[in-house]
Parts: sequence; structure tokens; C-alpha cells
Amino acid sequence: MVVITWNVQWCRGVDRRVDPARIVAQAKALADFDVLCLQEIANNFPAPRLAGSRGENQFDEIARRLPGFTAVPGAIVDVPGKDGQRRHFGNLILSSYPVGQVFRHLLPYPVDPGLRGMPRIALEAIVHAPSGAVRVITTHLEYYGTVKRSAQVDGLRAIYAEGSGHARLGRVVETGGGPFHDYRRPAATIITGDFNFEPDDRLHARMVEPFTDGTPPLSDAWEAAHPGVAHPATFKIYEKEDPGEPEQHCDFIFVSAGLLPRLKSVRVDGKTQASDHQPVLAEFD
Repeated sequence: MVVITWNVQWCRGVDRRVDPARIVAQAKALADFDVLCLQEIANNFPAPRLAGSRGENQFDEIARRLPGFTAVPGAIVDVPGKDGQRRHFGNLILSSYPVGQVFRHLLPYPVDPGLRGMPRIALEAIVHAPSGAVRVITTHLEYYGTVKRSAQVDGLRAIYAEGSGHARLGRVVETGGGPFHDYRRPAATIITGDFNFEPDDRLHARMVEPFTDGTPPLSDAWEAAHPGVAHPATFKIYEKEDPGEPEQHCDFIFVSAGLLPRLKSVRVDGKTQASDHQPVLAEFD
């Protein structure tokens, strides 16, 4: 199973051109992927609201260019537009494998007076890969403030632990096919996204901190695959808000303990300029 995570900046490249087709083409050129996790997908946010956009529905345009994939949208911004249509902004998971249950988890959004921000989501899809079912979760944590970002890391950990508890301790009670039908949660979990923290940040350490309730720990897939090797930059390589500002290393793939033996490789594509972020790819047996 090959998983790619990528913050695509509403499909806007370093050349300032918004092009959902280019995003799909670049992802295909990177690998014959099975699961594609995208952040910053937009619908009906024409410029100047999102620079370069014509207001295209990127959720639909990307899905249409990947026939045979199941598209799982997760819009956390859902507001009315002046044209009478809704405007959406959020994440998107696409899977070539069958997708079972889907969860759209609202992450904490505590008040942080005077700072910009937007609501955040952890989008979860149960992907039925040939080697077994996997929880695939993708997210994009707060950029501007540590109050929200810290709360969201704890929220992510709680979401992971809750699902792990269902996998370890849950019982199937209802199988009638209705809304109360129980679906077993898999223990195997992959959490991807733009976390807006650095590898040496306390919040990175918090993500991999042990649990006290029997939940297996999470690991940074890059660190597991490349012990002692610094994580490559994934942001502010080709596009910077201020000249000379440092590169950032904020896009990660975290995996549950049981998946570590199946992790074959992790790499960062440092070449593409189809977004202001770089894609991260992980391959599993």
C-alpha cells in the first residue's frame, strides 16, 4: 500500500497558477499510489478570496480525474457564498481500495483572542487494503496559534485512542444494516497531514508520547524508516512570505505500532512546485 499526503494550497503552485489537474498528474508521477490524502481543497472560493482560483469545485475535479478511486471529502469550512451557493474548504482522501466507515472529527477550536484561525477537522476513512483494514486519518492543524494547535494535537491523540479502544475492546452488537450497525474498527492506523510543527517541537513529542490506557503508541514514519536522519523540508522551499525565512518540516505521517513492521519506505518529493508544500510518501507491505 502506497500512501501520499500533500498540502496542495488549493491546488496553487509556486507559479501562482491554480490547477487541480496538475496536482493529480504530479501525484501520479510520484508513485502508483493507493491512497492520496490532500489538505487545503477548496470549492467556490474565487479570487480574491483564494488567490488564482476561479471558484472551481476542487473536491469534484480531483475525484473526476481519479476514476476507480473512492473520494471522501471533509470540508471543515462550510459557509454561504454571495452567489447563494455554499463555500467549502478542507481535506480529501482518495482510495483505490474499498472504503468502509467514514468519520469526520471536529478538532478542538479554543478561543485565542486576536489571532487568525479556522476550524480544523480530522478526516478518517476505513480503507480495506489487501493486507487488512487500516484507519487512514488526514488533518491540517492550526497555523497561527499554539493554543489551538496544542489542543488539536491532544484531540488527535484522543481520536486515535478512542478508535484503538474500539479495535481492542469493542463488541459487535448490531448487524442489521441500519444506522446502529456495528462496524469493527481496525487497530492499524495512519495519521497524515500538515501539522504545522517541527520535528523538534514539543507537540511532535506529544504525538508520539506513550498512552496510559493500553493504546499502542504512534511513531513518526520518517524517523522509523530513517533513524538519525533529519526530516527533509516540506514547506517554504520555493515559496516564502518573507525573503530568507527558513524552510519548514511540518508534513508528517504517523503510524500505529502494529504497522511499523510493514513500513517499507518513506520519502519526501523535494522537486515539485505544484504547491507551496512537498508531498510525503510512505509504502507499506
